[in-house]
Amino acid sequence: MMTRMLSTAVLAALAGLNVFGQTAGQPAATATTRIPQFENQQVKVWKSVIVPNGPLTLHRHEHGRTIVVLAGGDLKIVKESGQTTVAHWETGKAYWLPPDPPGEMHKDVNDTGKTIEVMVVEMK
Repeated sequence: MMTRMLSTAVLAALAGLNVFGQTAGQPAATATTRIPQFENQQVKVWKSVIVPNGPLTLHRHEHGRTIVVLAGGDLKIVKESGQTTVAHWETGKAYWLPPDPPGEMHKDVNDTGKTIEVMVVEMK
């Protein structure tokens, strides 16, 4: 049942997207942004568009989430402590990210020359 609801949430969120990740009729983003897509009692879904040199502010994730990559690339995850890791996300693939450790904050930094777009499906 939970799998069916999650599948429905992902399909609903992706339904308005073309193969390049943009929502039909929407111009390309010029700033890093989070676009709400769908939310219910089980999941929260949003599209993150991370433009070059437009980092997300410090934040944290209390719950595990699936990342569906619409436009891939290498994204730096910079913890508040300064520790940095690089996530290589391939277009068309999905990845599981666990909840952040208690009290840990991070920001996502795209220092490549192209926009990275992902759909995030976060469990509640």
